[in-house]
Formats: sequence, C-alpha cells, structure tokens
Amino acid sequence: MLVAPIRPSRSNSGWPRPPACLPACQLSAPPEGARVTVAGLVILRQRPGTAKGVIFVTLEDETGIVNVVVWRKIYERFRRAVISGRLLRVTGRMQRAHSVTHVIAEEIEDISGMLDMLVRGEE
Repeated sequence: MLVAPIRPSRSNSGWPRPPACLPACQLSAPPEGARVTVAGLVILRQRPGTAKGVIFVTLEDETGIVNVVVWRKIYERFRRAVISGRLLRVTGRMQRAHSVTHVIAEEIEDISGMLDMLVRGEE
C-alpha cells in the first residue's frame, strides 16, 4: 500500500515534490507497517559501530524530519545514493517504537538533480 496525500497543501505548491511522496508532517497517519514513500534533504547520516551495519539517515522536507533506517542489505544495493545523495526519495515500511516513527528503507533513489530545479524555480 502506497500512502500519499490526496492533494498538496498551498504551502507545498512551489516545491518540486516527487510523485507519491508523503510529507513528514503526515507520517502519523499511515498505520504501522504501511508502505510509504518520503523525500527530503539529507541532514544526517549515522553508522554507529554498535549498530551491526545499520545506517540511520535523517531527511528533512518543508514540513519536518523523517528518520530512515537502512539495513546492510539495502545499503549494499543502494550504496551510491546513501553515501552521496543530497536529496533522497525513500520507499519503505512504517515502524513506530517508543514514540519514534521510522521508515525502514526498501528502495532508495538519489533525486539530487531536483535541487537544481528548485534553485532555478523550474517545475
């Protein structure tokens, strides 16, 4: 199940949002385990030595932040995007634990090229 907003809000109209992406402010709506797609600027990448190969990525869109968990197998498959992407689109499953919401990554796409569109004001 892919969850997406029915219509973009007015404040998002200038943002070149990738198709079918859920804004961070709406991550409380999908049920646990729902498959969602989010996109945002990469503001943090963490690879703790104690995390057994797990990478934590924090994305930020115009409405808030999204915590993404990237397991080793997914990291190996999408390594280039995880390491060098400035703007990512992530598809995965919702997980909630201890009042924290995560997206468990299944697919990761580097959409950094869209940043140029944002700077130039093109759609």
